[in-house]
Amino acid sequence: MSERLEDIAAAMVANGKGLLAADESSGTIKKRFDVIGVESTADSRRDYREMMFRAKEAMSRYISGVILYDETIRQKAADGTPLVDIIKTTGAIPGIKVDAGAKPLAGYPGDTITEGLDGLRERLADYYKLGARFAKWRAVIDIDVARGVPSATSIGSNAHALARYAALCQEAGIVPIVEPEVLMDGAHDIGTCYEISKATLTKLYTELYAARVVLEGTILKPNMVLAGKKSGNTSSPEEVAEKTIKLFRETVPAAIGGIAFLSGGQSDEEATANLNAINAIGPHPWKLTFSYGRALQAAPQKAWGGKAANVAAAQAAFAHRAHMNHLAALGKWQPELEQAA
Repeated sequence: MSERLEDIAAAMVANGKGLLAADESSGTIKKRFDVIGVESTADSRRDYREMMFRAKEAMSRYISGVILYDETIRQKAADGTPLVDIIKTTGAIPGIKVDAGAKPLAGYPGDTITEGLDGLRERLADYYKLGARFAKWRAVIDIDVARGVPSATSIGSNAHALARYAALCQEAGIVPIVEPEVLMDGAHDIGTCYEISKATLTKLYTELYAARVVLEGTILKPNMVLAGKKSGNTSSPEEVAEKTIKLFRETVPAAIGGIAFLSGGQSDEEATANLNAINAIGPHPWKLTFSYGRALQAAPQKAWGGKAANVAAAQAAFAHRAHMNHLAALGKWQPELEQAA
């Protein structure tokens, strides 16, 4: 396979395939395991992820790449095969989460800044040797209108950090996924999400240009334009699609390698329905696919429950969700297909 950044980025969004975000930190995966009554140990985390990566139908047909966590990219399967090699065997590309998480932004209550730039050049060289060909960095933009959150400083600082990260990735031969997530947790309406997302993306691309990042060798991982969860309003897929595409046409250069949405707290089917509606109103200048964590994994986690006897059922649940999102990335999903399963 070619090592050109543009080719790797194109492969990440090709033919309705999308990304499996399996980069939960140890703390996050413990929360997920608590729900299904499984103790979170290095072995249980490995068994769970190995089960996902060995789900042949899902991985080879619908998944273009997997975002890994530092622990996982170094782990071997129960039979001694590196997990990275299992992923590669399916034709998917291994990737790695490299940020060190969002911390409070000094002087700006309610705002955060994502850390992790120190030593990143050396870490990227290490991850490249371990097989990673793309990376992910998540900036977190919360909305709290009453408190003046986010501030312009927070948007600017996070956009600058994303651009520095992206430039270091490309220097290392790694495709950067830039993820400026405007959270859907607040009480704001869909119009506010649109405005904040617009300010964020406008600033992001100004910073990426300034950092001399080659846009063709990048993937954008954005939020969809949605009303906040606490607003009591659920936007229809048609409204989400219309506002999201309007936003991108105003702010996202056609040159980028592609767009892979985060699910950001949407339910499984909601994330699929919204992605489908976005693609159904195409054609668009970019490929638009998925980079889902919970929206791909909640069903298989529940089916698995930590038991070896449930592996086949869990893999089938994963294949179903991956298939639904594959269809949505092509604008061909229908709600009836969920019932059929």
